[in-house]
Amino acid sequence: MNNLIAAADICTHHGIEYTFINSLSEAGLVKVKVVKKNAYIPEPELQRLEKMIRMHQDLEINIAGIEAIVHLLERVEQMQEEMRLLRNRLG
Repeated sequence: MNNLIAAADICTHHGIEYTFINSLSEAGLVKVKVVKKNAYIPEPELQRLEKMIRMHQDLEINIAGIEAIVHLLERVEQMQEEMRLLRNRLG
């Protein structure tokens, strides 16, 4: 369990309920690993999860809104990568 952070610790640190993390997981926005009935977040997911927590707490964005924002940001990243590849072909 080296690269796993207890979901309970994240909830305590950020002052959120586990149901929020569970909802993000059900929406496919964050991976949750369950070990011996305890939920953990893989370390590489932590930064992504914390961004979603900030969207929810600071901007009062609900799960559906977060899902739309994440989808759009992923699409922008894909388009930027495509543009980079096209520039390299032209250059």
